[in-house]
Amino acid sequence: MDTILLPLIQVVQIALQIYVWAIIISAILSWLVAFNVVNTSNQIVYTIGDFLYRITEPALRPIRRFLPNLGGIDLSPLVLVLGIWFLQGVLGRLAGQIAYG
Repeated sequence: MDTILLPLIQVVQIALQIYVWAIIISAILSWLVAFNVVNTSNQIVYTIGDFLYRITEPALRPIRRFLPNLGGIDLSPLVLVLGIWFLQGVLGRLAGQIAYG
C-alpha cells in the first residue's frame, strides 16, 4: 500500500504547486492587463490569459462569494494559495507518517 500511496501524495503535491504558480501568474497577468502594460488584443497574451482564467476561476469564484468587497482589491488568490499551502502541509505530514510508521 505504501508503494502506491507515497508516490500518489507526491504527484498531488507537485500538481498543487503547479496550480499555485498558475494562480500567481494569473494574478500578475491581470495586473499587467489592468495597467495597460500588456494588451489582450495580442493573440498570445489573450490565449495565455484565457487559459489561466479557465483553470483558476472555478476555484476562485466560490472564495469571492464569501470575501467582503474591498473595492478593486481581490484577496481570493491569496486565500486560495494559503489554503493550498495548508493542504500541502497536511499531505506532507501524512506522507511522513506513512513512510516512517
